[in-house]
Amino acid sequence: MGAIIATACSPGGKITYPETERTNVNDTLWGEVVADPYRWLENDTSAATAQWVEAQNAVTNSYLADIPFREALRNRLNEVSQYATESMPWKKNGKYYFYRNDGVQNQSVLYEKESLDAEARMILDPNALSEDGTVALSSVEISPDGKYLAYAISRSGSDWNEVFVMDLNTLELLPDHVEWIKFSPITWYNDGFYYSAFKPEIGKELSATNKNHTIYYHKLGTSTEQDRRIYCNEENEFRYVSGEISDDKKYLVISESAGTSGVGIYLQSLTGNDHSIRCILPGYDYDYVMVGMHNGCLLFYTNDNAPNYRLIAVNPQSPQRSAWKEIIPEQDNVLSGVTLANGRILASYAIDVMSHLYCYSMDGEQLYEVQLPGNGTLQGISGSPKEKEVFYTYTSFTYPQTVYTFDTESRESELYYTPQVDFDPEQYVSEQLFFTSKDGTRIPMTVTHRKGMELDGKNPTLLYGYGGFAITLNPRFINTMIPFLEEGGVYAEVNLRGGNEYGEEWHVAGTKMQKQNVFDDFIGAAEYLIAQGYTSPAKLAINGGSNGGLLVGACMTQRPDLYAVAVPQVGVLDMLRYHRFTIGWGWAGDYGTADDSKEMFRYLIGYSPLHTLREGTTYPATLVMTADHDDRVVPAHSFKFAAELQHCNDGINPTLIRIDSKAGHGAGRPRHKIVDEKTDMFAFIMYNLGMNPKF
Repeated sequence: MGAIIATACSPGGKITYPETERTNVNDTLWGEVVADPYRWLENDTSAATAQWVEAQNAVTNSYLADIPFREALRNRLNEVSQYATESMPWKKNGKYYFYRNDGVQNQSVLYEKESLDAEARMILDPNALSEDGTVALSSVEISPDGKYLAYAISRSGSDWNEVFVMDLNTLELLPDHVEWIKFSPITWYNDGFYYSAFKPEIGKELSATNKNHTIYYHKLGTSTEQDRRIYCNEENEFRYVSGEISDDKKYLVISESAGTSGVGIYLQSLTGNDHSIRCILPGYDYDYVMVGMHNGCLLFYTNDNAPNYRLIAVNPQSPQRSAWKEIIPEQDNVLSGVTLANGRILASYAIDVMSHLYCYSMDGEQLYEVQLPGNGTLQGISGSPKEKEVFYTYTSFTYPQTVYTFDTESRESELYYTPQVDFDPEQYVSEQLFFTSKDGTRIPMTVTHRKGMELDGKNPTLLYGYGGFAITLNPRFINTMIPFLEEGGVYAEVNLRGGNEYGEEWHVAGTKMQKQNVFDDFIGAAEYLIAQGYTSPAKLAINGGSNGGLLVGACMTQRPDLYAVAVPQVGVLDMLRYHRFTIGWGWAGDYGTADDSKEMFRYLIGYSPLHTLREGTTYPATLVMTADHDDRVVPAHSFKFAAELQHCNDGINPTLIRIDSKAGHGAGRPRHKIVDEKTDMFAFIMYNLGMNPKF
């Protein structure tokens, strides 16, 4: 079983794809036989799969290498991405910490300052941890006494993390080394820290189901075998758990989730003799995000009886619902974040996707609105309950990520850091539009392009979406989009149901048996762009990653006539088996599973991209993109979909798969891999949209 390599013709010619063996593998689900001829591609460690990957990449690389402007595009992408950046600082123990990148480094470097005007001291350079930049910093945490830095790294894009500890005075490593951490904060307490980990299945670390997430406590100077086991749900092996320390250092606050939304909150007292763990906020119907403490109460922003979220105070000694105090009630718009600063509350809201920031008293009285630079996105806020100084990062599709300081007393913002990008925002326009989806729902979409563009239906357009897991797509600067825009391209980003743009009701409207709403919204966006003269089916490309890869896969199979190009990245493409790999079980809250009921099975197979491909159909020119270390959405999704698409396609348009090495789901990619990926993606899109760039 395996693949036979064949040579691809140049773009526009007939492509000879590798043979992919179809085996007689079937499942019987709810009395129905479902064929799975490429089940063997799920074995990520087999020689046959490795041979198939090599053969597919050879064909893809041959095709891409023959695109005449590919290297010029790569050069332009390097030019527009090689600019220095600094992150928003955060203050700890009287010192400032931030990340800096000189514009050519693969990974950003951690620095420390004694004051904002002081010279920076380099603390940790992740570029020194590997020769090719594929080791990335996942998180860093300074100990409460300021003596130590605990930092987590990821190798080759994997979700698996390792934690090391550094002496911040000498910058020397301590012997402490913790492995197999995943989806976990590092939480310092006394002379050690809490973390959450799985025990992997050796040999199947990148694909086997992750079970029994457990919180441990590691004491500095001891071996991990001595780490104290704090909490694991003994009754259900499919739970995420993580711990934080309350501001008064009296409690370990444990969050437990059955998936990507809905948590329960537990407390363990860190004082006295009773260290039992008790539930104070039962799960898993609502989200509770702890933001700090006030007057002995824990503060959470939550969608509990508030689809648009509200801020509540919960007394650890009297956590019953009747004793809650509502600080900021639910508003008409979505409360998207809360930061405590200088004895005040900074609450960010999304109003038609755009960020607004308000300052409240600790009693919930609205004091004023913070004037942001424009209509865009507040990407983050850094503040402390006792400091008047706040930092925030602001961006939009035409406004690079820029850091500001904000004084909570003077109410003034000042520019702190702005990058120097080879991009003139005055040459472009970014406007928000609204259209009506299939069922009458009003959907927002932001369209960015050169000023003066004619609505003649001839503009090459890239439509992007996500639509899931209560994730909001916010306006943000995308430097790798610059060459496409410079050459007359239109970038359209649509805010689909399934996200959190309009609260929990908007999210739920795109889940489980309502998932088709998401696809209808995306199809509606494409039809609107065509009807308004932005583009035409021959000039329209679609793209999305992860859940957005599912979106692209579903929409290209439902409406293959509507697009010229489709690029599903790291997509969830097999809806019958997604929950059987790594942490796929955590997505069941959004998708449901084929095991739930016959009705759910029939709904899933009705849109599952892998199962809705039909032989002899003209599908768009398709570049499936994945990576060998993606242990979130395992590459088998993309492997099987690409193989079936090559089998079904009528041969008119190219059907290729690009499989990156030493890369994962997307986080922590080195700069050179980002440029390589975007070069191939945009070369494929632009060539198949008939563009002839003048780089």
